[in-house]
Amino acid sequence: MSLTVARYNLAELVEMIDGPNKLKCRAILMDHGDLFKRTYGSTHNHQNWPGGYWDHIVEVMNRAVFEYRVNPRPFPFSLSDSLLVLFLHDLEKPWKYKISPGGLLVHNYDFKTDKDQHDFVRDKISECGIILTPEHENALYYVHGEGDDYSNERRIMGPLAAFCHICDVWVARIDFDFPLANNDPWSGARRIRLDSK
Repeated sequence: MSLTVARYNLAELVEMIDGPNKLKCRAILMDHGDLFKRTYGSTHNHQNWPGGYWDHIVEVMNRAVFEYRVNPRPFPFSLSDSLLVLFLHDLEKPWKYKISPGGLLVHNYDFKTDKDQHDFVRDKISECGIILTPEHENALYYVHGEGDDYSNERRIMGPLAAFCHICDVWVARIDFDFPLANNDPWSGARRIRLDSK
């Protein structure tokens, strides 16, 4: 069996988001794209270079497209749902990080807690006019895991949240240094053919 997997840029990925939210995400890119291209993906753990935030979003959204298309079972959510959540999932980062006078990447003190980050993302989403379903909200809240909310008595993280979490963990903990600056397997490639052995 062979499978051809496409590689998409961020503008193409945003175009896969359905309805009015596509227009709102397009506007976010237009308004903040330059900032996104300068922001680090993290201070240390993944895509920690100028522009790493942009790279992280592209990688995680492409991971979602791949996983969604190769899964043999139907999902209880659309590809568009996952792309919207993943486009928004780290939206605080361009404002969370700053360069210190000594040239080091440091956290902005306005983002001391996870709640500060969630509140900022929620407010930014509202400001942009993006409409979220309860499933989107659950996925955005738990995209980085259930943390202290875990329960063995009820399901906390919905299927969309779990899918987005898997994509984010893959990119942040397995592909943390991709895309490679040189000789990246997907660099310049629009499609990759995968052949099973």
